[in-house]
Amino acid sequence: MTTGVRRRLGVEERRQQLIGVALELFSRRSPDEVSIDEIASAAGISRPLVYHYFPGKLSLYEAALKRASEDLAGRFVEPHEGPLGARLLRVMRRFFDFVDEHGPGFSALMRGGPAVGSSRTNALIDSVRQAAYGQILSHLQVEDPPARLELVIRSWISLTESTALIWLDGRRIPRAELEVQLVHDFGALAAVSAAYDEELGALLRHVFKDEPGDGPFGDLIARLVNLAS
Repeated sequence: MTTGVRRRLGVEERRQQLIGVALELFSRRSPDEVSIDEIASAAGISRPLVYHYFPGKLSLYEAALKRASEDLAGRFVEPHEGPLGARLLRVMRRFFDFVDEHGPGFSALMRGGPAVGSSRTNALIDSVRQAAYGQILSHLQVEDPPARLELVIRSWISLTESTALIWLDGRRIPRAELEVQLVHDFGALAAVSAAYDEELGALLRHVFKDEPGDGPFGDLIARLVNLAS
């Protein structure tokens, strides 16, 4: 008969394990409600050993937020293939996958959770927003955006965040509808701003000229025409 031998984890392996355990717990409940004792129990170690790797709950929470922010930022990475509307819709689906799977953790990341107001937490949130902003610019093939385009993109990112947070509170609108609606929101915000800026208008005409009629932006135009009729 053989007996299993528990392998002793190295320092970095144990740190990563604790971060993973914390993220799993934070995905089900607010970080404020998760204790160090619970994290230790889920990791199969003692409470003092948790403190050996992290000075306190705040430092473990920040490490978990860092991993979550990197995961969330990665959801905005999309190959430059096919119409822009379809690309944005795929991004929204991955974004809401994260929101759906890590609801309390997502809320904590966007609202700051126990570390609200800390420079480290703010920097993590800003890194996600900047990653999303950079990805949208790359898909538009713009390096030096006009002021109104920057306003459109950053406003849309804020709208996406707030929409997801509100949706988590009851999930009263079907998720798939919100994903499409947010893509429509981008198109609508861009169109309104383009009406005030010929440079932006020329850019959007170039970007949208290959959009199919059955794609998200074609659907938006059809809905607006129907609304006006």
